Amino acid sequence: MTSIGSVSSVEPDDVDAEAAQRALRRIKDYLAKHPSEPETIEVLVEHGEPSLVLPRPAVTLFAQILAQLAEGRGVSVIPSQAELTTQQAADLLGVSRPYLIGLLEGGDIPHRKVGRHRRVALSDLLVYKRTDDEKRREAADDLGALGQELGRLSTSGPNESRPASDASHTPATTLPKRSAAR
Repeated sequence: MTSIGSVSSVEPDDVDAEAAQRALRRIKDYLAKHPSEPETIEVLVEHGEPSLVLPRPAVTLFAQILAQLAEGRGVSVIPSQAELTTQQAADLLGVSRPYLIGLLEGGDIPHRKVGRHRRVALSDLLVYKRTDDEKRREAADDLGALGQELGRLSTSGPNESRPASDASHTPATTLPKRSAAR
């Protein structure tokens, strides 16, 4: 288990996936049998130690963590109010640190400086990620619609009549020619 400030991580190799799957099954069974109650869950421990009393939301979160570990995936737990280093933020977005620095410097993601180090609020990073994901989905939808339109246009033969707006159809975009010297 790795702990970096307020970020805790468990790598896939740190946990037996089968043990995680067994524990997950038991927790899910318990939660299914008791869908809304109790607010706290008592967990018995070994060696005569006193039982643990856990809030239900914590047990639900633990089940989600176990589900990921059972699938062989690593898990990181980050507090909502956490501030991340640029490397942690880049890792969370799945981009390089230099690319993230460009986003920060360009004002795409708010950040603050601590000395000469940048810190990114997790909440700001998640807002950027949601917005960026939406833009990507919209672009993919637009490309899909364009592909369907082009496919429809290419399947209509020369003898088929097209609406007047399609008769003088020219490509919407042209790619610039590459110059030999770069």
